[in-house]
Amino acid sequence: MPRVAAPSKLAAYDEALRLSRGASSLAGVDEVGRGPLAGPVVAAAVILPPDPAGLSGVRDSKTLSPARRDALYRLIRARAVAVGVGSASPAEITERNILQATFLAMRRALEDLGARADYLVVDGDKKLPGWEGPQEALVRGDGTSLCVAAASVVAKVVRDRWMGRLDFRHPGYGFSKHKGYGTAEHYAALDRLGPSPVHRPTFL
Repeated sequence: MPRVAAPSKLAAYDEALRLSRGASSLAGVDEVGRGPLAGPVVAAAVILPPDPAGLSGVRDSKTLSPARRDALYRLIRARAVAVGVGSASPAEITERNILQATFLAMRRALEDLGARADYLVVDGDKKLPGWEGPQEALVRGDGTSLCVAAASVVAKVVRDRWMGRLDFRHPGYGFSKHKGYGTAEHYAALDRLGPSPVHRPTFL
């Protein structure tokens, strides 16, 4: 008989959560881009099937190489029940502050999901304000829950690609390389060029 891969610990966590909460549709929510000096904050929401065959390799996006993230991104898109992505712009980050802009991106990701989740698992220590259904905040959720890890992969790949496009539109800053984070190269470019329209004034 062919060998069947054992479910990952992350998948086992989600299955136990479904059973304990009576939720058939579990959505993981995560964000990427709270700390950079430039670019949007991007959130993703992912509902995976109860039997996430082939997704046992999904992990916290920060632990994966870019090539592995891209491969898993395609796999998640193909096998997920639903995937939603939302963002908040640098202007919205300035207007609302980064925490409220992150919540805004998460709500937009859920609106984009196209399916109703019975239960949310939100990465971090804060629940999503305004969500009327049951939810929980899970610290280090992207290393604990498979659906949250999947959301972290989607958000990371989407934002990295977005920063590549911004690099084309605003050359000289190195957005494709550092993704907007405060590296020495990025600060040197700011000294040379000044801020671009996609920089966050309150972060500079």
